[in-house]
Amino acid sequence: MKKILLYFSTIMMMVLLFNCGDNQPSSDETAVKKGRDIFGHSYPRGLTKTTEGLSPGYVMFAPTNSPYTYLVNRKGEVVHEWKGTYGAFNPYLMDDGSLVLGEDDPDYPVFGFGGPYGRIQKISWDGKILWDFEYANEEEIIHHDFAVMPNGNILAIVYETTSYDEAIAHGRKPEMTPPHGPWLEKIVELEPQGPRGAKIVWEWRLEDHLIQDFAESKANYGNPSEHPELLDFNLGMPIPPPISQDSLDVMKAMGMAERNQTTDNMGSDIFHFNAINYNPELDQSVFSSPILSEIFIIDHGTSTEEAAAHKGGKYGKGGDFLYRWGNPENYQRGDSTNRQLFGQHDVRWIEPGKPGAGNLTVFNNHPPGDFDFFKMGVTDSLNYSMVTEIVPPLDENGQYVLNADASFGPEKPTWFYKAPDTFSFYSPFISGAHRMHNGNTFINEGARGRFFEVTPDNEVVWEYLNPYRGEIRKPNGEPNSPMFMPFSEFRATFVPADHPALQGKELKPLDPQPEPFVMPPSPKEEKKV
Repeated sequence: MKKILLYFSTIMMMVLLFNCGDNQPSSDETAVKKGRDIFGHSYPRGLTKTTEGLSPGYVMFAPTNSPYTYLVNRKGEVVHEWKGTYGAFNPYLMDDGSLVLGEDDPDYPVFGFGGPYGRIQKISWDGKILWDFEYANEEEIIHHDFAVMPNGNILAIVYETTSYDEAIAHGRKPEMTPPHGPWLEKIVELEPQGPRGAKIVWEWRLEDHLIQDFAESKANYGNPSEHPELLDFNLGMPIPPPISQDSLDVMKAMGMAERNQTTDNMGSDIFHFNAINYNPELDQSVFSSPILSEIFIIDHGTSTEEAAAHKGGKYGKGGDFLYRWGNPENYQRGDSTNRQLFGQHDVRWIEPGKPGAGNLTVFNNHPPGDFDFFKMGVTDSLNYSMVTEIVPPLDENGQYVLNADASFGPEKPTWFYKAPDTFSFYSPFISGAHRMHNGNTFINEGARGRFFEVTPDNEVVWEYLNPYRGEIRKPNGEPNSPMFMPFSEFRATFVPADHPALQGKELKPLDPQPEPFVMPPSPKEEKKV
């Protein structure tokens, strides 16, 4: 499927979505209408559904464009808030009541589109900044997700710049290499030190695990089908059509392009890792690439030196992939009919003590035909989201099973959730899901800011739509436009009432409650007035 320029596509996508929105109730999943407003502009906000017998607990989330993280009870009332320094997102609740969360650094350099944020903070229950670490420079930046390990260290996804010449030297096709060069991926383990420092105690770099069958003279030349433990370097984001500086300036003025985007780095985000999770029992990490429509597992039980090699570590394979799933066409052991993932997000292991422990859950999407990442927001009613649970194929020795000339299993999920109408549940980016102790699954439909709980039989038993948006402004003082994603949410988490962080805490509804955000009138509505 022909790729089109992301930003022009995004503009058209958002205009279509804004103009075709209707008043479809979010909790009525059987009402299929002509319009499809995946951002929920016209939907009722707040608590929209509750039932008897719910597990006691709370929902934690950080509203868009806000320094706050909220804890909301089952009635939809905010009972606690933490305040960071910048735009907060992706909070992790620690046992002592503190949060570890990402902060959108206001002046990080170089990197444009692709989810960079550059800063991680730790904030106490009563709002004190305990740790404030910046990881943002002209060569590297933290982006998207991170995972907090049992020892308090943090596994973070990092972009690292690679020049055009370096990419060509690694066998990347020139027609797939932007002038700026690609942003490759790495994973670092950070050990917090002092109020603002951190030491990198472990590192894994994608650059050490590439293969390609394009340039025979390069050291990493080989047959990808014979090496599923390596990534074909000529996959991923192609170069988009060229754009003039004048056009880019107009897009920036409209808020449709980020400040660090240039005519030369369009398409630099070639793999776009967007989620990471850590399994302490296996000492493994799993991460996701929606552009590749694949998830990958690597051994964390290596030294940094072993992580750069193909031998060593707990599983004897160094930093090579132990397992991958979702799109075997990437390693030439299948075709488009074998694809299971489509622009997915938020992969994680189900934790011990929860039904399905050891399985993997993924927030998945199912567009028809070949997935086009650039068209992630089209209003085609055939596109829908689903939460997928799979059982990884492990043998008695804890190794992932891969038969000769075959692809990694399983062939199908062990469980999945999708809306009965396949229409009313769709978020083609951000979003997530995780298993609860009662066997239900908590889902964050990110684009709409919709959080809901479903049973194993796919019944929705609780639903809440985020009504909040913050007022953070740009460095020059200008407001950030709420269009087109005023209520979107990267990550929302169910926190059970018996979580250690909540013990002894008085969790009464705040008085007054935070002020809900009210959508400004559309141009059509203003004309009517």
